[in-house]
Amino acid sequence: MKQFKYLGLITGLFTATLLISNTLDNKIFTFAGLALPAGIVLFPLAYVFGDVLTEVYGYATSRSVIWIGFLALALMVGSYELARVLPPASFWTHQDAYEAILGRIPRIVVASIAAYFLGEFCNSYVLAKMKVRMRGAAMPVRFVASTVVGQLVDTAVFVLIAFTGTMPRAALFTVTLSAWAVKVGWEVIALPLTVPIVKALKRAENEDYFDTDTNFNPFVSPLTKRSQPRTSTIQVP
Repeated sequence: MKQFKYLGLITGLFTATLLISNTLDNKIFTFAGLALPAGIVLFPLAYVFGDVLTEVYGYATSRSVIWIGFLALALMVGSYELARVLPPASFWTHQDAYEAILGRIPRIVVASIAAYFLGEFCNSYVLAKMKVRMRGAAMPVRFVASTVVGQLVDTAVFVLIAFTGTMPRAALFTVTLSAWAVKVGWEVIALPLTVPIVKALKRAENEDYFDTDTNFNPFVSPLTKRSQPRTSTIQVP
């Protein structure tokens, strides 16, 4: 299997972004009259990393990293819950504060994990398919289009699971639309940074993967053999 210089670093940053943003989601802030979870300032970066992974290394590699993030998120949530139920020391008086911040209810946890899992795979799938169809052209357009789909799925799934029955349908729609718009806007703003990074990575890794013969089943083993890259020498403008 081909060894890459920066794949480990990107995987680590992707996973860290996922864990940090989910912890930040415990705070709600207001911006332009909208109530938004604090994780929104960082979580879209996970989609930037998702774009980088799929564009440079292909869907199969991105699938493996998504599963790593999924397992890390599950481990984090389980660890928070275990720490919550452990009896506090007599001199430690912050149990209520801990539960208020890190003791999220199971419904929110399920919503977060399901939204991440479905949204990330939709983002990666759309980007991989568009890359093949467009023959690698219009990278910024493909990044934004895949984020539009992935973030819509992510946001809608999270809001529906977490808040259905707790607020009116109109409010569910408003929260979904506003959070989705902010996330997509974040992706657009990041394009001047994302595109040069991707081009530099393609040159450094000598890789520009095209998923022309990829099994897109998200549950396929990461050891499944990938199809060969479309080009052996990468020439990125």
